[in-house]
Amino acid sequence: MDASTERATRIRQHYNGLAPRYDNMISTTERLLIPEGRAWVGSQASGDVLEIAVGTGRNFEHYPDSVAVTGIDLSPEMVEIARGHARRLGREVSLVVGDVERMPFRDATFDTAVSTLSLCTVPHPERALREVWRVLRPGGRFVALEHVRSPNPVVRLAQRVLNPLSLRYGCDNLLREPLDFLEPAGLEVEFVARSKLGLIEQVVARKPAR
Repeated sequence: MDASTERATRIRQHYNGLAPRYDNMISTTERLLIPEGRAWVGSQASGDVLEIAVGTGRNFEHYPDSVAVTGIDLSPEMVEIARGHARRLGREVSLVVGDVERMPFRDATFDTAVSTLSLCTVPHPERALREVWRVLRPGGRFVALEHVRSPNPVVRLAQRVLNPLSLRYGCDNLLREPLDFLEPAGLEVEFVARSKLGLIEQVVARKPAR
């Protein structure tokens, strides 16, 4: 097993085990850090929407009725919970167990791709974002809400201290900055906003129409 496959297996196992308690665990953190974040993500989505690392489907209730949602996640246990969440909402959602670094979708399939608190866990975000570029239609948008490496030196120092433990026990990189990977993947950044001492970042980028 190569290192990339080993890391993906570890992440899958981690989230399979976490799935039954994930929603309860994350709710308080989200209320503190991104109280309106998922609503913002939903407001940016249009057309055929792909949500990468869909998790338990916490964004589903925020998407407008006019969009068609497809979700992909590495963890089958998380996907099953997302499926139940969609049923309770009465929402038609297509869900796939798969790796966002090698997605099983045709080129130029989606109008919007969404990532919410997921690029911190993806082993190779540059690969995932190249895949996002591939599956977006020309002119399609990438919408991200992420916790990121803070520009505040005191906060960033704390992140550096905590990051080895976060990676080991949570498969969660506290020092990621999506902006490092968007333009190399071919996505043009249109909007960036930061909050919570720079820990939270909202990004909209676009695949060029040409």
